Amino acid sequence: MSHGHSHGGGGCRCAAEREEPPEQRGLAYGLYLRIDLERLQCLNESREGSGRGVFKPWEERTDRSKFVESDADEELLFNIPFTGNVKLKGIIIMGEDDDSHPSEMRLISRFSNVYHLSIHISKNFGADTTKIFYIGLRGEWTELRRHEVTICNYEASANPADHRVHQVTPQTHFIS
Repeated sequence: MSHGHSHGGGGCRCAAEREEPPEQRGLAYGLYLRIDLERLQCLNESREGSGRGVFKPWEERTDRSKFVESDADEELLFNIPFTGNVKLKGIIIMGEDDDSHPSEMRLISRFSNVYHLSIHISKNFGADTTKIFYIGLRGEWTELRRHEVTICNYEASANPADHRVHQVTPQTHFIS
């Protein structure tokens, strides 16, 4: 496979030459397991909740029974919260084989240490609505390490009324 450069007669070991076999490719697109589906939002979907259905296992990517279609125009906005931090490395979007397939997408995020991602489908190939069957996210997930908020009161000087001390009378026993 030629990919725009030469290695001086040696065998190429570039990533372009080492594509994953199809049976292992699905493992890489397994970030759908790390999406907080309860908090996932899809704006401008024609059927409420249908945007969640396009985030599914690799093996189900060709299932056309679950899809999202835009409502008023061709735009869709996905707000995707993760259950941890993600280093996003790739995205696959599968749509209809007609003008309703997305033609332009905008990602609103930096791609390392992401815990929330927004995907804006801004255009398609000319249809009134956009239709998507599958969105696959590839990357690395790490557990979110958030420190809970701790509420503490610090006093510059102690208020004796806040710190009552019960007087203890020492008892002395003399041994004679």
